[in-house]
Amino acid sequence: MIKPPAVRKSVWRYSFWVCAVGILVMSLAPISTPMPTTGWDKSNHTLAFAVLALLGRWAWPGRTAVVLSALLAYGGLIELLQSFTPDRFAEATDVLADAVGLLLGAGFAFLLERWRPARKGAQ
Repeated sequence: MIKPPAVRKSVWRYSFWVCAVGILVMSLAPISTPMPTTGWDKSNHTLAFAVLALLGRWAWPGRTAVVLSALLAYGGLIELLQSFTPDRFAEATDVLADAVGLLLGAGFAFLLERWRPARKGAQ
C-alpha cells in the first residue's frame, strides 16, 4: 500500500474532524449568514466532500470504503438535519453532489499518493 504524505495520522484526523464540524455548522447556519461559496450549491457540496474524502483516506489508510460509506451517510444526516431548520431544506441532489465529491476526493488522494513516490525517486 502506498502511504499518504509524511504527516502523522493524528494531524490528518484532526484536520478531518475540523472540516467535518465546519461543514456541519455551515450546512445548518441560516442562509443569511455570510459564508465562503463557490457560487453554486452543488459545487459547494462536491468540494466539501472531496476534501473530507481526501483527508479521510489519509487519516485512516486502508479503510477507504468504510470512510467513504460513513461520509455518504454523514451527507444524508446533514440533509435530514436541514429539513428541521426554518430556512434550509433537504435535497436528494445534494447527497448526489456529496457522492461525486467523495469519488473525486478519493481519486485525487489516490493520484497524489501514486505521484509522490514516483516524483521522490526521480530526484
